[in-house]
Parts: sequence; C-alpha cells; structure tokens
Amino acid sequence: MVSRLELYKDCVRKLNEHEIDDAEFDTMCIFQDILKERNPLFKPNEEVDSSHIYKIYNDIEHRCEGKPLQYVLGKWDFWKYTFRVGEGVLIPRPDTETLIENVLDIVRKNNMKSPKILDLCSGSGCIAITLDKEIPQSVVYAVEKSDEAFEYLEENIKINKSDVKAVKADVLIPENADKFRDFDIIVSNPPYLTADEMQDLQKEVQAEPAEALYGGTDGLDFYRSITKIWKNSLKTGGYICYEFGMNQHDAVADISGAYTHLTLPTT
Repeated sequence: MVSRLELYKDCVRKLNEHEIDDAEFDTMCIFQDILKERNPLFKPNEEVDSSHIYKIYNDIEHRCEGKPLQYVLGKWDFWKYTFRVGEGVLIPRPDTETLIENVLDIVRKNNMKSPKILDLCSGSGCIAITLDKEIPQSVVYAVEKSDEAFEYLEENIKINKSDVKAVKADVLIPENADKFRDFDIIVSNPPYLTADEMQDLQKEVQAEPAEALYGGTDGLDFYRSITKIWKNSLKTGGYICYEFGMNQHDAVADISGAYTHLTLPTT
C-alpha cells in the first residue's frame, strides 16, 4: 500500500514529466474528486485503497495525455454552481463570469423584475442556468445546435434544478430567430477565435470542440450573424450582451453599432 502523500508526490512527478502546467493543482483536484475530501492531504500518512489508487492513476494518465482537467473530472464550477462537462462541450471559464456580472448589472439598473433572457450558443448552459438561478423571476431560454453539447445542457439544467428552457437549434438560421420575440436581453459567448489563433491552441484547448471556438477568419462571423439575425427578437430598448476575445472590442462595437441599445462586456 502507499500513503496519500507518497501517491500525491508521484502523481505530481508524472505530470511534471509530461510538462503539464499546474501539476500540483491538477493532482489535488483529482485527489479531492476521487477521495471525496476537501483536504485529502490532511492525513498524509493514511494508506490509499487500491481501487482509489487505480482511479487516481487512471485520471493522471489521461491528464498526461493532454486531456483537459475538466474533462478528466467530468465537471467544473462556474459562478457558484457545478456543471457537467466532457468531450463535445466548451469548458466554462472564469472570464465568462464577467458576462454574468454585466447582465446582472443591466437587470438591476433597469429594475427588471422578470426579464426574458435568451442565451445563444449555450453549450453547457453555464450562462443561462446561472442567470436563471441568480434572477429567480426571470424566463430564460438556451439555444444550442450541437448534439453532444445539448445533452450536457439538458443534464446541467436538471442537476442545478433550473427552469431554463433548452431549445435545439442553429442560431445562424434566420428562420429559427423568428420563433423568439420580445426578449429583454440576448446573451451570447459565441465562437470567436481567428484562423491564426486556431493554429496556435494549447493541447488541452485542442480537445474542445472546434465549432465552439472558431469564429471565422477574423473571429467575427458569429457577431455579424447573430446581431443581424436576432436583433428583431428583442423588445424595443432591449440589450445584446456578448463575450469577445482580446482586441475584438472595437470590431464588435462597430458590428453592433448600427443598432441601438446593445451592450458589450469588457473581457
């Protein structure tokens, strides 16, 4: 048998040998997940059950192969909620919490009691579900076209006991937008990486679905299409809130500048 500390050090060593960033953090996350303890090294000399050793080494091996930690764990936290994730769905990121803050600020400033919110390119549903939970009287729809991502969206709605209404549809088809009217807020974290950026992705990011990352040659295809197709789904005076990439602020502002009452978070 092996102690927790010995096993931990060996796992960190393996990750470092494969040049995995944050080896200690990743190992601790795996330990916490499998041993079901917040501080698994609080008892460093305790022996680890053989079944747990197998599971830990199995996860470490996947991580050494470049599988994202979030996919290894099968879940990840966003805001104050937990979301199931895996191959085929974009991993929730802390930067996207800025988008949540932006929408909540709009709701407060406009004294919206029961806003209708539409989340486009919803993926795991982290944006839609968080807004639904944080604004109890809201009515939130989440639109996603990917079969794989849609399964995670539906699962996350259930495990978070959310009232989000999931809709399987392609946001780039104008006819789909015709079904949605009188929304106070449209929110979206669309694909926005450029062709050049797609060629220079970290190995872990390459494991995520390309269709959730690639936004066309200049990264702006979805902003052009969503703004054009979905602007009529807003109430008069409604808002579109986008997440966008580095150095895209001015370009996205220009795209949406032809329409009134669109707001952009700075991420």
